[in-house]
Amino acid sequence: MSASNDKKLLEFIKKQIVIENEIVDSVNKGIKNIKNPPVKGVLKGISLDSMKHAELYASAVTLLTNVSQALTQENLDEQRALVEKHIKIEAELIKKLEKELPTIENKKVAFLLKAILADECRHHALLKNVLEIIVHAETITEEDWWKILWEEVPFHGAPGG
Repeated sequence: MSASNDKKLLEFIKKQIVIENEIVDSVNKGIKNIKNPPVKGVLKGISLDSMKHAELYASAVTLLTNVSQALTQENLDEQRALVEKHIKIEAELIKKLEKELPTIENKKVAFLLKAILADECRHHALLKNVLEIIVHAETITEEDWWKILWEEVPFHGAPGG
């Protein structure tokens, strides 16, 4: 990616952070007088998602602008254990909701629980990807990095070959 494209991407991401924070402020101000619990809950969920999005955008900025610090094995093990724990928790929640949903006759309650199930399924998939991509990527050895850095370089640092 060129420096020009990097700069454009960073500008885009930083604008998105501002927009997400504006959504959070707007929703939080707007729900103060709402008495309908499902409407208030959905809007609060949107606000929380926007907070999450702002954090994810900020993480993307960090990935684009900072050199990643190597994790100690202890940090890596802690992260892996936490992610694996929550993969199991999400799987259990999904099973419970899938079992309960067919028995619910109230369409409004069923609608809300289906929305929760959809979120839980997304969380589960996201956590599995985090475990595979992000945590696994942190285990790359120094030898792996050198191989990645030099594998495609035609002259391997020597003038002319």
